[in-house]
Amino acid sequence: MGGVSGRPGARRSEGGPPAGKAAPPAVTGGLYGSELGGNLVRSAAAELIGTYLLVLVGTGVAVAATLAKGSYDGLAVAPAFGLVLAALATGLGHISGCHLNPAVTLSLASVKKFPLAYVPAYIAAQVLGVILASLTIWAGYGARARSEAHLAVTNPTAGLTILRTGLIEAAITFLLVLVIMAVATDDRVPAAAAGLAVGFALFAAVAVGGPITGGAVNPARAIGPMLVAGRFPMWGVYLLAPVIGGVLAALVYSRVLAPADKPST
Repeated sequence: MGGVSGRPGARRSEGGPPAGKAAPPAVTGGLYGSELGGNLVRSAAAELIGTYLLVLVGTGVAVAATLAKGSYDGLAVAPAFGLVLAALATGLGHISGCHLNPAVTLSLASVKKFPLAYVPAYIAAQVLGVILASLTIWAGYGARARSEAHLAVTNPTAGLTILRTGLIEAAITFLLVLVIMAVATDDRVPAAAAGLAVGFALFAAVAVGGPITGGAVNPARAIGPMLVAGRFPMWGVYLLAPVIGGVLAALVYSRVLAPADKPST
């Protein structure tokens, strides 16, 4: 993504620059066929809206499950996150690449699939989107959403150490980013598979991590509700561990798996 070409088929602008003016450096080849050149404001807006909707749906279900016992099973949170991500990747992927997660953005940048110059705008948009989602849930569900459900702040189970919490968060983010690297940056994977594959990966990650760490898989998803709820359990782990897991996945895919040839028939 960005400086290194992603999927083919990203639309290129036609024609050249006006006479006497140099063409601006093109930044193309984003995830899901997105083209980033000259499009940072729109891309950041898509990241803000997408992250807002992702966290609104996922943590909204979690808050509802806490406040209205019987309305939702605790297992509903993972499919809620997975389904909405599949929809957003399909609907917004061609605009911004639909990262919706600082760990994804930093992981792609670490292997030159995303331009470093765009990282601050993307992360700022993602964090702001999560904060707005948490404020919306607080306003919609009322004071109990903050006082009792804590706006679905990620919280490790009792007795879970920092090391074990970080290990789980890194491992489940490794899963998500590995799938993103495979389906959204590798030309050999059918483009139609990308949205569903990424959605299923997030579903699996939250299903595994949810009962243990809360299944953040996303530093923005973790810190946004914490800021609004005023609760900060192991906040440093939730910021750092997903990035470590994501960067490791990006390196493994780009350096080890991607160069492999297809099996011969």
